[in-house]
Amino acid sequence: MDKDTIITSKADEFLQMFKKGEEFTKELLKENEKLRFKIAQLSETMARTGDEARIKIYEDRIALLEEEVKSLRERFMQVEQENKDFASKYVEVEEENNNLANLYVASYQLHSTLDFSEVLRIVLEIVINLIGAEKFAVLLIDDKTNEMVPVCTEGMTLSDAPKVRIGDGTIGSVAKEGESYFAYDLSSEVFNPLEPIVCIPLKIKEHVIGVITIYKLLVQKAGFSNVDYELFNLLAGHAATAIFSSRMYTQSERKLTTIQSFLDLLKEKPKK
Repeated sequence: MDKDTIITSKADEFLQMFKKGEEFTKELLKENEKLRFKIAQLSETMARTGDEARIKIYEDRIALLEEEVKSLRERFMQVEQENKDFASKYVEVEEENNNLANLYVASYQLHSTLDFSEVLRIVLEIVINLIGAEKFAVLLIDDKTNEMVPVCTEGMTLSDAPKVRIGDGTIGSVAKEGESYFAYDLSSEVFNPLEPIVCIPLKIKEHVIGVITIYKLLVQKAGFSNVDYELFNLLAGHAATAIFSSRMYTQSERKLTTIQSFLDLLKEKPKK
């Protein structure tokens, strides 16, 4: 069953719940009208007969009917509250489904190419569109120097992004420990390349290959929801795998081209 069918089914169920609530309201109004009619009849009868015993019976019946109406009203309020809860949960599930669908598409795009530059471009688009970041950078670890070097940025130049040794400061600690960092104030306007408001490790299992540092969110993004934190975790894993694979492939292709060029050069060398 595809996503549209699931969403349509949920919407039909949701409408059916509201329809039941509407029917229940109509039933309550009818019962209330019946009660008023019976009270009017009782008033007429009491005025004609003056029979105290009969009046007592009617009063007891009225009290019983009033209790039933009260019970129906309480049930109606309970159903109405349940409908509101269902509506809220429906919206939440719908939003989560949309985010998961977007993440699925993004993950597919990440793993659809082994071109390193293309993978980095896709990562930038995902962080902008799914996370809602305006200014951020992707830093990868250089095994030779043991420091993180910026490879792509958004909203800032590559020279503005920092080079950080593993273990130094907030960014270096995230790379060393492999745990995400979130600043208390996500709306800070002060730009400090060494102090991002969010820093996410790019991990393949427990091995960190780099980080995503976010310095500013889009205007419409006031903060992060629980779904966003799940997206961060999933994105970090998929992006890390795609970046690592494409980087290894690019390096092997470059080495293969170099070797092939060397072999071609040897073949062309004139014989003595």
